[in-house]
Amino acid sequence: MSSPGARGGEARTRDRIRQTLAVDGPLTAAALASGLGLTPAAVRRHLDKLAEQSAIEEYSPTKTDGRGRGRPARAYILSEAGHAGMDSHYADVATSALRFLAEHAGTDAVDAFARERGVELEARYTAQVATGGKDTIARAEALAAALSADGFAASTRPVAAGTPVAGVQLCQGHCPIQHVATAFPAFCDAEADAFSRLLGGPVQRQTTLAHGERICTTFIPLSAIPGQAPSGTTTADEGSFH
Repeated sequence: MSSPGARGGEARTRDRIRQTLAVDGPLTAAALASGLGLTPAAVRRHLDKLAEQSAIEEYSPTKTDGRGRGRPARAYILSEAGHAGMDSHYADVATSALRFLAEHAGTDAVDAFARERGVELEARYTAQVATGGKDTIARAEALAAALSADGFAASTRPVAAGTPVAGVQLCQGHCPIQHVATAFPAFCDAEADAFSRLLGGPVQRQTTLAHGERICTTFIPLSAIPGQAPSGTTTADEGSFH
């Protein structure tokens, strides 16, 4: 029979796996083992447990990943329940409060609240984003770090969005207010507007967890010079597969 300490350690390891899938998923057991310093057998044991809890699901790509013939390696992403398990217990209360506001003061009041939250987000991140100077990629990376500190599991990746335009994709693997944003899309719009102001140019929200996609992505265009797009780029709608 395992000790309470051992059970606590296993729970923390599963939390690390969930967080890693939120940031970098889809990931194979081998990739998780390599990134977390665990054995593949240990990772598979934890994945089986997370699958029993309906916290993860097998990733089914809509297009080939370049592996050629043969069965591709099995990869995993967080399920909707997995994301919900990382959310605050106050999410339902917040959504109910906003529904009450919409019913009694109108949807304009909710929209105004969402815009105010966007302004607050901008103010909170301004100093950290400014450490990136005038370089858009550096500013995007600083923004991702600030978002991650607030629980958004954010990262960036270079993107080739057609010649000669290139950019960087801001990815958010988790959204602490996903339930709120699902009910009130104005919060997603206000967040994108805040990103635009923080980064000093237009941005394009591509996918959102609130709309049922596995990750939130925002495309940030660069003033690219022909032939000098960032190295290792992908197409704008192509996710990573590890």
